[in-house]
Amino acid sequence: MRQISTKSDRLTTLTLFGFRKGHIRWGLAQMGTKGTELNQIPGLLFHKLLGSGHGKGFSIKPNFRRYGLMCTWESEEAADEFLERSELMLEYRLHASEIWTVKLLPTQAHGLWDGVQPFTPQLSEKQHDGPVAVLTRASINWRALPQFWRFTPKVSKALEDAKGLICSIGLGELPLIRQATFSVWESMEDMKTYAYKGDLHKEVIKRTRSEKWYSEELFARFIPVGSHGLWNGVDPLSKVISNTLT
Repeated sequence: MRQISTKSDRLTTLTLFGFRKGHIRWGLAQMGTKGTELNQIPGLLFHKLLGSGHGKGFSIKPNFRRYGLMCTWESEEAADEFLERSELMLEYRLHASEIWTVKLLPTQAHGLWDGVQPFTPQLSEKQHDGPVAVLTRASINWRALPQFWRFTPKVSKALEDAKGLICSIGLGELPLIRQATFSVWESMEDMKTYAYKGDLHKEVIKRTRSEKWYSEELFARFIPVGSHGLWNGVDPLSKVISNTLT
């Protein structure tokens, strides 16, 4: 596994929480109450608490049992201190049935998230032949909502059937309006085949531009460099994470 350099690499983490039956209301409440606490975490440069949808991509149906936390850190030490020893994470563990965290190093990032670019790519993709993670995030224009959600079921179905997809989840800050998809692929080739060669996905990309579906959007690629915990009962990267950069 590639060793993270705290002097040059700005680490990103995505943590998914699956809440136990009877703790769903607590999980939902954190979306509006934990921002202040996160603002005080040492070394945390950017954070977003995220809800999720059913299925593997954008979904109009929320999943109230699973939430996400995406963060950008000054260093791996700062991330580990929070993930392993913070009171906030201890609180989440008391309510969650499972927690999964993936550590990511950005290789590409285009666009903005709430007016800022949270990722600072340091790595080249040219020498990487292992798994790749992708984040697509957008704020959808109100007038484009009918068209956007008309295409969503077809795109989600295509994602489920895509060759080389290891795992994916639809995430969001606001139902219907502020949506994201996080996915991990066996290889760059598999990801590009889905993103750029499928007729449906190419049509959606074309329409987002010509019909101005988004008021803000962000696209980022990452190399997964660490995976810990469970998502749907397994660590989805346990068999492939050792194939990342050395």
